[in-house]
Amino acid sequence: MAIRDDLETLMLIPGLSGHEERVAAAIRARLDRIGLTHRTDRLGNVIATVDGDPRAPSVMLFTHMDQLGFIARKVTHDGYVKVERMGGVPERALAGQAVLICVGEGRDVPAIITNKAHHATTPEEKYQVVRAPDLVIDAGFASRTEAEAAGVTIGVPIVYQPRVMALGEHRIAGTSVDDRAGCAVQLAVAEALAGRTNGPTIHLVFSVQEEFNLRGAVVAAQSLRPDIAIQIDLMLASDTPDMAERGEMHLGGGPGISLYSFHGRGTLNGVIPHPALVALMEQSAEALSMPLQRSAQVGVLTDLSYVQLVGEGVASVDVGFPMRYSHSALECADMRDLEALAELLTEALGRIGPDFALSRERRA
Repeated sequence: MAIRDDLETLMLIPGLSGHEERVAAAIRARLDRIGLTHRTDRLGNVIATVDGDPRAPSVMLFTHMDQLGFIARKVTHDGYVKVERMGGVPERALAGQAVLICVGEGRDVPAIITNKAHHATTPEEKYQVVRAPDLVIDAGFASRTEAEAAGVTIGVPIVYQPRVMALGEHRIAGTSVDDRAGCAVQLAVAEALAGRTNGPTIHLVFSVQEEFNLRGAVVAAQSLRPDIAIQIDLMLASDTPDMAERGEMHLGGGPGISLYSFHGRGTLNGVIPHPALVALMEQSAEALSMPLQRSAQVGVLTDLSYVQLVGEGVASVDVGFPMRYSHSALECADMRDLEALAELLTEALGRIGPDFALSRERRA
């Protein structure tokens, strides 16, 4: 399947927030093969517009290209690297992880987040999580001079070592499933749109810096001024023992729609979706005889939270795919959900015509 091929390709390309250009280049090349013209704005967002009926509401369909990781803050005299986190990196999942120091394509440096030898840890240390400021990365250098000669200096981006794993027949695990899976789905939608003969104007945006400050897509929205914004991102899967009380979102159960999101930690923002778009997704899923899973979560925030506030307001909805183990070095999704999500979005976009009303009245 093209979605799986695109996803595996993109998962293996490093692209920390603010350093997405390698991912962007791969996406631009894919859009070229699809036959869609595109542009890249000053912030780095890749935008492809499919012109349509000017009487219909315009749509911005978007997903983010970047991933979380680290920024080098210090290279010690003996060649170790100290870092700052970029995005919501989980401290308890870091010790002993393989990482990649991204000094330049073809020159990247593999490294390890150190973990004190088990034989030497005290009983108290065995149950402690190393805090991010105390993390140390070992890339095999013997000195600062040696590290700097390899291009490892303050400010260099660092990501989890890119990898892809097949889990069973349908599932895929690895780095940056969040949100290279969204990029792969959006590319599948782009391919479907390239041959269409009617429908609304659709702006396909592959956005930057979502994991940093959730505002990369805002720059694109300010330029495009869409009437509708649809964000593709993960939905927290709740089908593992540790997540069972968080909801009813299951891998392999179909795409999802968010009915409520609120960050709840350090920022007062989230998304309550526009009722016309909730109805659109529900009706599209019904027409496809497709299950549509539902999510309502605190602790989740996407850049749609800010896109919805552009101009006079943008009718917005978050849709996505169930994903396990978010922000860890090995996230997990089900290819069947991604394929169904692409079908759902293609169907929904085709239902937006000149008579599509954006009133707040809930549709029957």
